Amino acid sequence: MVFLKKSRGKSRLTPMSEMNVTPMIDVMLVLLVIFMVTAPLLTVGVKVNLPTANAPNISGKETPLVVHVNNEGRIFLGEVEVDFKTLPAKLMAITSGNMENSKIFVRGDRSLSYGKIMEVMGCISGSGFKKVVLVTELPKKQGQNASKRP
Repeated sequence: MVFLKKSRGKSRLTPMSEMNVTPMIDVMLVLLVIFMVTAPLLTVGVKVNLPTANAPNISGKETPLVVHVNNEGRIFLGEVEVDFKTLPAKLMAITSGNMENSKIFVRGDRSLSYGKIMEVMGCISGSGFKKVVLVTELPKKQGQNASKRP
């Protein structure tokens, strides 16, 4: 479909050569919103039921490595399952030997024994990593707990 416009001062119609970019901008903005909403949901791939604690949040600009220990005691580095014996070597390979500044978060399921989670943390810190942190959830507020009781 060709849109025609009237030329200045002439009675003759000429084809319109300008492109309407408004629909393209609308589509791009919708895609931007979709990606902004779904991107945070893609960071946690292993289902872990975290324990609660009253500790303050840790702030930082760099993204840490995340080691998950699920309720069966299986160990994941990101979303990839790894063997307990090869965990330090894989962490060193990922961090390129920068053990002093690399942050490693350990997410252990609350149903696991304290010893199993500490065994994984000990293995990581024993291999030379200095910044090993145990991840927990903040406790729910009193009003939220009271409303869930029967």
